Amino acid sequence: MTQPDGTGRAPLPPAVRRLVGQALPPEALAVLSGPVGDAVARAAGYAGRALSENTRRAYESDWRAFCAWCEAGGIAPLPASPVVVAGHLASMAQSLGRSGLRRRLAAVAHQHRQAGHPWETRHPAIGATMRGILATHGRTTRPAAALTSVEVKRLLATCGTDTAGARDRALLLLGFAGALRRSELVGIDREHLRFTSKGMTVFIPRSKRDQEGEGATIGIPRGLNPLSCPVRAMEAWLRRTRIEWGPVFRRLSPGGALEERLSPQGVWRILRRRAEMARLTVDETERLSPHGLRAGFITEAYLKGALDEQVMHHARQKSIATTQGYRRRAKITQDSPARLLDL
Repeated sequence: MTQPDGTGRAPLPPAVRRLVGQALPPEALAVLSGPVGDAVARAAGYAGRALSENTRRAYESDWRAFCAWCEAGGIAPLPASPVVVAGHLASMAQSLGRSGLRRRLAAVAHQHRQAGHPWETRHPAIGATMRGILATHGRTTRPAAALTSVEVKRLLATCGTDTAGARDRALLLLGFAGALRRSELVGIDREHLRFTSKGMTVFIPRSKRDQEGEGATIGIPRGLNPLSCPVRAMEAWLRRTRIEWGPVFRRLSPGGALEERLSPQGVWRILRRRAEMARLTVDETERLSPHGLRAGFITEAYLKGALDEQVMHHARQKSIATTQGYRRRAKITQDSPARLLDL
């Protein structure tokens, strides 16, 4: 039976067409309709999972905003000329910060590539516009305030003996001692934990910098203080809830009953609530964020003599530049040459 395109072949699935692009010669169509087609379809499926779920959601949100802007101006969003993209960035110059603009641009580029349209990453119109925006409206990036053991203990002091207190104590301590990202924290299942007399190991199946899903295992030793030991806190939480499989950190009903897996946004709400209870504030040049637990671990580890390779391995960082950036921030006062002055 002849297909609508007149070739006699079934049309390619959308995922396959996104992978191979729009312009396909007849011989390529013949190959993809033959025995190789199934393998290419599987490849398209894997390619569709190349982005993390959080990145995918962010890109989708940015793309919807770009489409709405284009439609309001009577312009087709796909494909969009570089001048149109530059105009969109200019329209967002005063409402989005540096990272927001770059993500919006990345989302537009991703959508074009997925649809098989050429994309000029370094087009002069886009590059010059972005540089001009940052020079005119550039905002100083507010990093997450590093929450070291001093701040973490203040947060722990607000955790009572109820179910919510036990959960939040375990979550904050594991997030800090494991230098975990929010997505990593909420992704932990009971099967990922192994306990020994010396501590516990945590298997992280996938994270932001592990798009291939290789996974990583980190060790958490038992602390000297039973009240702030992450291993004891986790053991107490699991005993209390009798969780034997599935998500470790879960939402709680008003009555304290376990519900579904806690979301990354849920981690942020817990931190904000505990910080308010502890009357913990951060400098106005920084921001309170769950990432502060990770930043706090790295900061304190460096201040107490940890080596780059130790920090990189534990925090699962792929770039030495990222690791050294944390180190410079941690030691900006301690290593300042101003300490040598006779003041």
